[in-house]
Amino acid sequence: MDTPIFERDGRHVVPTPLARGPWDRDSCHGGAPAALLAATVDALPSPVPMQGVRLTYDLLRPVPLAPLTLSSEVLRDGKRVQLATAWLCAADGTELMRCRALRLRVGKVDLPAATVVDDEPPLVGPEELPRLEGRDGWADDGFWRAVDVRMVSGALGDPGPGTAWFRVEAPLLDDVTLTPLARAAAAADFGNGIGSPLPMGPYLFVNPDLTVHLDRLPEGDWVALAARSVVQATGNGLTSSTLSDRGGRIGIAAQSLFVADQR
Repeated sequence: MDTPIFERDGRHVVPTPLARGPWDRDSCHGGAPAALLAATVDALPSPVPMQGVRLTYDLLRPVPLAPLTLSSEVLRDGKRVQLATAWLCAADGTELMRCRALRLRVGKVDLPAATVVDDEPPLVGPEELPRLEGRDGWADDGFWRAVDVRMVSGALGDPGPGTAWFRVEAPLLDDVTLTPLARAAAAADFGNGIGSPLPMGPYLFVNPDLTVHLDRLPEGDWVALAARSVVQATGNGLTSSTLSDRGGRIGIAAQSLFVADQR
């Protein structure tokens, strides 16, 4: 796929239709800016090689399909631990989404035998599954066109736990590399979609945040996500997910949910 998810327009970054989300045709799917911010953090300088181990996103406002400013900075530098942040603002300066990232040095540690044991990946690989084509009523273009989604169990937007493989196929931004950390972030934001707590349509269940913890980065293009959600009558909920690659579990993710009845 040649069309990028974001394009440059002077000093602005502009989401293309491939960044569109399912809730509002004029706003981004959370996975698109999540991937962009993760890749931006990955590009920050560090005194030694670093790996992102925690990403904490605050989705303060919907990210529109409109010109945005992209910024980043190192908050605390060090040779063992680095704290960094990246954020997106509207053209008028209103902050829309922020990622706070914890990065740890990449080194070599001799561990006792059998110390590193990953949970197994999904039994069914992506090659054995059909590509998801979206749902009735969704726009022709959206983030689900930029990402190849293969459902292992459950169904996107139907209530109940779900597991799926994800592979980002579109370029992210012409001068920003789609890193393994960004691939993990893109997949993680699909948790409340594949592990929906309620039927999509009659109910709204959007995530105003996303937290990703990784003990290792995914290897290869495919990232698997196993998600389940709970909701409360107070109008909030939680989606908990496990992230894997072909070798096994790589981390976890969580999303707080804002829940509303749209009937």
